[in-house]
Amino acid sequence: MSRDSGVPTFRDALTGLWSRYDPHELANEPAFRRNPARVFGWYLWRWRLVRDAQPHKGYHALVRMAEVFDELLVVTQNVDGFHRRVGSKDVVELHGSLEAFRCLDRGHTYDADRLRSLTASAEGEVEPPECDVCGSPIRPGVVWFGEMLPQGAVERAWSAVSQCDALMVVGTSAVVYPAAELPSIALARGRPVIEVNPEQTPISGSVDLWWPERAEVALSRLADLLAPSTVKQ
Repeated sequence: MSRDSGVPTFRDALTGLWSRYDPHELANEPAFRRNPARVFGWYLWRWRLVRDAQPHKGYHALVRMAEVFDELLVVTQNVDGFHRRVGSKDVVELHGSLEAFRCLDRGHTYDADRLRSLTASAEGEVEPPECDVCGSPIRPGVVWFGEMLPQGAVERAWSAVSQCDALMVVGTSAVVYPAAELPSIALARGRPVIEVNPEQTPISGSVDLWWPERAEVALSRLADLLAPSTVKQ
């Protein structure tokens, strides 16, 4: 979903200074405790990249579609926060958000805007700030390898998919579990499932409709068809 906005996927972003590291060296708690400056520098770079990017028309199309249906719930594995930025009101972020920072040991929240003044070393490393309350180092509010997904988000997503009138799966590889289970849950309950993806995935042969198109193009077209009177000329 975010690729059309120029935001690389997690592994695609391992370029330049970061190409020498295994993803697990930059996305788990033990790695952070061993080298907090390296891990925090990586996430600070990603946070700045996302803040400089602009959500594409497909994100705005979902906001428009939310005005057509009685209910439209967005469940995302992305951590860029684009859905909330453009105004989607009902969003479940299964893997957390790069806009949410908290302290490592006690979970006290930390205002991301305070990170703007931090500078990186030549190696891209940045010492994380300390929590104002307990002094614990600040970490990104994303789900790292080895961590559980937020329980409330999981319950909301799985319940919604099991009861939905239709499920649209946009741009996912359909191989990252447990979120990859969601289409199977809908299909098992006889719910219509639409997949929007330029490339075939493991679920393409099982869905009711595979729409081989980029997210920006397909979602914008769908929003236009559902509410033609709102199309801006």
